[in-house]
Amino acid sequence: LPPAVAEVQLHDDQYTLDHMRAFGMYNYLHLDSWYQDNVYYVDQFGRIMNLSVTLDTALQKPREVFRLPSDLTACDNRLCASMHFSSPTQVTLSDGTGRLYLIKSGKRGNSASEKWEIMFNEELGSPFIIAHSVSFVKSDTNSLAVLLLRVEKDELDTKGSGFHVTLEWVTIAEISKEGVHKYEIIKRRVLQGKSVPHYAAIEQSGDGLMIVSHKPFKFMESESDKLEENDDPKILNEKKDPLYYWQQTEDDVTITVHLPQDITKDDIKVHFSPDNICVTLRDQPPLMEGKLYSSVDHESCTWIIRESKSLEISLIKKNEGSRWPELIVGDTRGEFIMDPSQCSEIAESLMHLTSEVMNPNPEKEKPPCNAQELEECDAFLEDGASLCRFDGDTLKVTHIINLGSNQYLFSVVVNPREMPCFCLRHDVDALLWQPHSDQPENMWEHIATFNALGYVQASKQDKKFMACAPDYSYAALCECLRRVFIYRQPTPLATVLYNRKEGRQVGQVAKQLVATLESNDPILGFQATNERLFVLTTKTLFLIKVNSGN
Repeated sequence: LPPAVAEVQLHDDQYTLDHMRAFGMYNYLHLDSWYQDNVYYVDQFGRIMNLSVTLDTALQKPREVFRLPSDLTACDNRLCASMHFSSPTQVTLSDGTGRLYLIKSGKRGNSASEKWEIMFNEELGSPFIIAHSVSFVKSDTNSLAVLLLRVEKDELDTKGSGFHVTLEWVTIAEISKEGVHKYEIIKRRVLQGKSVPHYAAIEQSGDGLMIVSHKPFKFMESESDKLEENDDPKILNEKKDPLYYWQQTEDDVTITVHLPQDITKDDIKVHFSPDNICVTLRDQPPLMEGKLYSSVDHESCTWIIRESKSLEISLIKKNEGSRWPELIVGDTRGEFIMDPSQCSEIAESLMHLTSEVMNPNPEKEKPPCNAQELEECDAFLEDGASLCRFDGDTLKVTHIINLGSNQYLFSVVVNPREMPCFCLRHDVDALLWQPHSDQPENMWEHIATFNALGYVQASKQDKKFMACAPDYSYAALCECLRRVFIYRQPTPLATVLYNRKEGRQVGQVAKQLVATLESNDPILGFQATNERLFVLTTKTLFLIKVNSGN
């Protein structure tokens, strides 16, 4: 590369692990998932450079598609420039100083049709990097949502690192005024947490947000929301003391409501219907009323009064095996209590997706991976992360999954019209999950397995980036310097091969490859496509051919 990549070193006051994760381990190479084998990076002159592979034999030089207007070196606390490809013709771009650009790019990957024009640009406060963006149409209006990541000083945090992480969810819409079309910000919301998220993505419809993080995130209320809430003491009381508690199994739901002392059996009226429930005490307004999350067998539902002066209601699920994220749709006055056995059930339900053969060598009595006998390189740095889905209207968590020991490995865009997939470690394997925000019953679909990758990657202590091909044909990781490891999926053998110990024929073999780069510069970017790997160092862009084209 003639001019070097615009790497931004961490400043003296960016000393926490979160700064390192967000900015020190930043991937400076940007893959355009809408156009295969099309990558971008920013050089030291603030130029957006593109390399598009058309022919294996004739690689063109990187070409300039856009130049950032401002002098970036003038900003003391700037971050690295970042970008995200929201649609086939739109790009969100940050210069690292706190300014957001919305670019209309034309059809990318082709020098004749690609022309970057600024459609919108605005100063949005302190510097940030773009975590994700999506383009969508809502109410016949072209809209775009973008997620901005910041690590900010926290004056109130005296015991921790002294910093917190914010994700700002900005929605921009095309507004027509007097026949002139222009883009304007119509909504800004901020989530705050205490760790940099492993994964954060907006749903394709712009209606929700999914986050995988070690520490929880929550929406910050504006001052007007706080004043309204403080004016209403009922809301404060409801938050302190839930109106009811509920538990569930695969077959039924149990609701417990504490009763006032003077209530008798005759004062209670419980009405069941297939989709609704109504509970009243004496002639008062309904204590509980509303649409149930899912249908019940209303003729089999019952209620009794316990000795502890509590009302216990049993609902029989019509769809056995489904888990309800809420009891009454939109009712937040209850508290869900999870049975410890259910936590282990959820973990067990994931087990069938990992290696079928727990003990591939029958001569050994013990399985190959025992939790009590983990190798030092196999120990997790974290206790476990959680996967949360936030609703964009209520700003509440609708789904939460404790990933436990299912370590987060990497994310990848398999289909740019869907949310990014995330890869988790399950036992010794690595499983790829595709979020489907429009399918509540199948919100996360298991789409691919990389056998033994979870175990193998744990031994690579110097690993910096991980990726996989969108067609799952291989996974790859690179170290901070020089070395790239490629793990192919098992493929059928052309010749006959026998396992001598077991005397059985081997039908498939998975190959592992190592590439060593002829460079001593640190690896700054890493992207995988179906055919090749792109590896970016300070001064060089390497292309590694992994699969031949069809």
